Amino acid sequence: MKRPVAFRLHAAAAAMALAAGTGVVLSMPQASAATGGATGYATQNGGTTGGAGGQTVRATTGTQIHAALCGRATSSTPLIIQVEGTVNHANTAKVSGTSCNTADGVIELKQISNVTLVGVGAGAVFDQLGIHIRESSNIIIQNVTVKNVKKSGSPISNGGDAIGMESGVRNVWVDHVTLEASGGESEGYDGLFDMKDDTKYVTLSYSILRNSGRGGLVGSSETELSNGFITYHHNLYDNIDSRAPLLRGGTAHMYNNHYRRINESGINSRAGAHAKVDNNYFEDSKDVLGTFYTTAAGYWQVSGNVFDNVAWSARTSDHNPAGPNPQSNATISIPYAFALDSAGCVPDVVARTAGAAKGLLVSDGSCTPQTPSPTPTQTTPTPSPTQTTPTPGPTTTPTPGPTQPGGTNLSIGAGSDGSSKADGTSYGNVRDGNLSTYWSPAGTTGSVSIKWASATTVSSLAIREAAGATGAIGSWKVLNGDTGAVLTSGSGAGVITIPRTTLQKLTFQIVSSSGTPRVAEFETYAG
Repeated sequence: MKRPVAFRLHAAAAAMALAAGTGVVLSMPQASAATGGATGYATQNGGTTGGAGGQTVRATTGTQIHAALCGRATSSTPLIIQVEGTVNHANTAKVSGTSCNTADGVIELKQISNVTLVGVGAGAVFDQLGIHIRESSNIIIQNVTVKNVKKSGSPISNGGDAIGMESGVRNVWVDHVTLEASGGESEGYDGLFDMKDDTKYVTLSYSILRNSGRGGLVGSSETELSNGFITYHHNLYDNIDSRAPLLRGGTAHMYNNHYRRINESGINSRAGAHAKVDNNYFEDSKDVLGTFYTTAAGYWQVSGNVFDNVAWSARTSDHNPAGPNPQSNATISIPYAFALDSAGCVPDVVARTAGAAKGLLVSDGSCTPQTPSPTPTQTTPTPSPTQTTPTPGPTTTPTPGPTQPGGTNLSIGAGSDGSSKADGTSYGNVRDGNLSTYWSPAGTTGSVSIKWASATTVSSLAIREAAGATGAIGSWKVLNGDTGAVLTSGSGAGVITIPRTTLQKLTFQIVSSSGTPRVAEFETYAG
């Protein structure tokens, strides 16, 4: 159902439009050499590495981008294309070759794989020119701006989508990009970030979507339910009327996003879609979560979100907002590890990290922007479009085998604190699902706690030591952090069973150790 666009163009967007109209190129710093690795669902199904290990070429026009694709030995030969300057209709022409399938007036990533497109130098701006991904896999788009792509009027490109994916697309990571329009459908624009026709395993991270009637969709109709496994994290949605995003079927994970000025509806979960919505900050907006403009219900699981000046409409037969007191109506498991910033710091972290020309900064899960670690050398995967869909598992990657408790790790998404910590370590490292990060006490003894906003039932925990410190933990106690009562005691790291207890804080106290202990993960389980 179409709704009137309530678009409001703010001063910053107007300034950018003026700069573009006068031929001024806005200065942008060079991309960091350390680009890190894919996150979220893009890590599944074999992973997403783009053109890693392939030749690196430089392009300043759309035609040169197409020529680079067509110059490969095969359509799957790894390739990194560094883009600098303004790419537009005047410099984007079709190029022919056996390793490509390009077209005029759009960046066409069609029937290819293993490609990275990254902005460098003074910046890469795709002006009124969309990026189209079709029948392709293992694609990375990073550090670019795509603006004012139209589906009607002149010129038109990519059906009006800034970035659009369709037809058997697999494993795409879009990171540190800025996607913007200058109005809604009546002004000739469509979506900023659209996926349809069997698109899976996609992550949108550290990006800005603004000044558009439509943020993006997953699925083109109520019967087109072949898409899913999408992650959206650390993005800014600003001055968007609706579709932030619109989900038709499939599973999506939204965490640590800042939603500001969502004018009509935000996360629209419908037609059986499942949305896991963790530690986001919703501000000055309306109906930011629910099932809208349809009677085909969707589902959501909410945790740790902040709703700051959010208005909620009354429910009708085809309008089911989750608020004013959003509650989960489903349980949704996530198969990858992720570190959650607290929702309260999300506006600051996203402002400092999201969008092109931000130095590719990322957050470490403790509200601290930092340069990512370089991506390790990997063998480039060749995901198959016919890959069967896995069943999502626990929200972390624990040690397999008989030492692993059953169920979901309750520490993911919780809070943490403790006694004095060693320099360079963080309490949050014990609940980020990453065995390469850790917390250490300031000495050889100390305590670290997992805490929840509401009462949580726990019957076991697992203490994982970091590499190089295995066996350092000696004797310990497990305490009910609410009362101080000792639940159990023992020695050595591993799986620990406690009396089934409902509490808000669980403490692991190290009483003795050999050297400095390093706790990589403090996992907790209900049973």
